[in-house]
Amino acid sequence: MLMKKKELELILEEGEGYLIEFKESLSKIDKEIVAFANSSGGRIFLGISDNSLIKGFKLDNKAKSEIQNIAENCDPPLRINIVRFENIAIIKVPEGNKKPYKCSSGFYLRSGANSQKMSTDDIIAFVQNEGRIRFDELYEKRFDFELDFDNSKYLSYIRKSNISGDYEIKEVLQNLGLLTIEDKKPILNNTGILLFAKNPVRHFVHSVVTGVLYKGNEKINILDRKDFTGDLISNIEDAIIFLKKHLNVRYNIQGLRREEILEIPETALREAVINSVVHRDYFEKGANVIIEIFDDRVEITNPGGLPKGLKESEFGTKSVTRNPLIASMMLRANYIEKLGTGIKRIQNVMAEAGLSPATFIKDGFFTIRFSRKFKADRTGKQTTKDEKEFLKADSSELMGEDFTEYFTEGFAAKFASEFALKGKRLNRLIKILELIDSSKFISAKDFILNVLVNEGANDGVNVGVKTENVGVKIENVPVKTENVGVKIENVGVKTENVGVKIENVPVKNDVNELENIGINERTVERDLAFLKRIGFIERVGTDKTGKYITTDTFKKFINLK
Repeated sequence: MLMKKKELELILEEGEGYLIEFKESLSKIDKEIVAFANSSGGRIFLGISDNSLIKGFKLDNKAKSEIQNIAENCDPPLRINIVRFENIAIIKVPEGNKKPYKCSSGFYLRSGANSQKMSTDDIIAFVQNEGRIRFDELYEKRFDFELDFDNSKYLSYIRKSNISGDYEIKEVLQNLGLLTIEDKKPILNNTGILLFAKNPVRHFVHSVVTGVLYKGNEKINILDRKDFTGDLISNIEDAIIFLKKHLNVRYNIQGLRREEILEIPETALREAVINSVVHRDYFEKGANVIIEIFDDRVEITNPGGLPKGLKESEFGTKSVTRNPLIASMMLRANYIEKLGTGIKRIQNVMAEAGLSPATFIKDGFFTIRFSRKFKADRTGKQTTKDEKEFLKADSSELMGEDFTEYFTEGFAAKFASEFALKGKRLNRLIKILELIDSSKFISAKDFILNVLVNEGANDGVNVGVKTENVGVKIENVPVKTENVGVKIENVGVKTENVGVKIENVPVKNDVNELENIGINERTVERDLAFLKRIGFIERVGTDKTGKYITTDTFKKFINLK
């Protein structure tokens, strides 16, 4: 099928990946060809830079012959297809059926958006393992795309991946290697199902992630257990919330400022959870990812030990991916910074925090173990003398006002503790969440007006209303606006047969009002950015007609009345 200009625009926006490589010239093109042949196939776009800029490539007969010779000189020789599109060239490399393939500089394998050279041990393991079907690339014909595909999950993913929503969904999925068309019917592969199915566990019951809190150091008394049955990304986020809920916190106090520090750094926990979800053996249907919290340790375990081809001595420094397509999709969504760096990042973060390094157990399952050091009080939070002083000094500002009754009891305290919030900012954020969740939030400016009208009644807004059984008469209503330079008085309006009499309505609109309640438009925009960053709200729709909504992450953080 011939490429269209819009498809190229989409590929440029998506950037390089497991199935796509950009090259400005023919330099080292042979390693890219064999890497694709040894993996799942792919396309090389000649005349495009690494940062997706079209530089152009002259595909004349000489260049075409040179590319064909490079492919034929691979061992075994490869058949490729070369096409011209406008001022670039596209090399289509099929997955090889005589693996492994090598070029003059060695054997290569696709790893995320890179071509990684294989060592002798890699090659031996590759040959031994060749013929094994990759779970993440299998297509599931029983998946009903029209009924089971979740558009909201797709939109959330492309936002995280900075992919425009202007393109057709099926076109994007095809370019990402997640969808194929057979007999005009769209068929999603397992990676696509794990990311975008309405109910992934209906297709793969073992994709569930389980969190368990035990009493003591043995698997005897369970205090809390949760099964997360969403898509890959939701399961990761839910697992992090579960860990943060049950791990202890200490505080770094400087004056009246408090920094909340989780006993095990969140970055390390996040890397461990992502590693378990991305690299587990999905062919093992009798086990799932499990996160276990004991008094003395945290263990995150997934089915499948070290992938074949990865030596013990290379663990933590080299990437051999069991599920390359899943890894590539998580890389695009910024859940993975760079393949092969997660273990090193965990250890670096633990060292920076002055904690013992994580330990690893590889016995058919893969377990990351973190030691726990803090001694918690009965609430699970470590409260120091300085923290008590902080809370005492700031108790007048810490909690939300009466409007927090919209949420369940204790929400304000939980929100304040979880994100080190207090005072006017805490109250403001809770009010914003209330309005967004009840679909009453329109814009920062309208939010300020809402606060002035609804919250300012005790601070200068005094409206007297009387109900009568006669007509309505509104006259001589003195309205005075101070410090703004506008004075409006004696406005006479007469309306009959309504049954309400309104008189003596003094309205005060002091310009210091906004500062007194701690808000202005810029402040509210910063609050919105904060709520988006912690995953409690997201923007849906266009800039003009769109709106903010609360997310599943927020709804799981707080049960609404």
